[in-house]
Amino acid sequence: MTAVIIVIHLLLALALIGLVLIQQSEGGGLGIGGSSSGGGMGGFMTGRSTANLLTRATAIVAGLFMVTSLGLALLASGSSADRTGSILDRTAPVEQQMPAPPAPGQPPAPGQ
Repeated sequence: MTAVIIVIHLLLALALIGLVLIQQSEGGGLGIGGSSSGGGMGGFMTGRSTANLLTRATAIVAGLFMVTSLGLALLASGSSADRTGSILDRTAPVEQQMPAPPAPGQPPAPGQ
């Protein structure tokens, strides 16, 4: 389930990047779809209608991106036995020290 949402999230991120890049800004953006770019569309979509369509599409994709972000956050914070409490409250595992080997010529310590 998480893998599917991550793939959708990645596709939405790429779509959002593309939509933002092709929008015309005050400086002209990439100039795709504008009426001053040669008019190869023959007036099918004017500059204003293209801008409205791209603005709506960007808003929709951004909203879906936020929904998948929240969904992934909720899935990541699922209730698990080792995820209870704060990470700062957990103690570090105690490292067990190995006893030093006996010096040459001495008998080994009891229990070895």
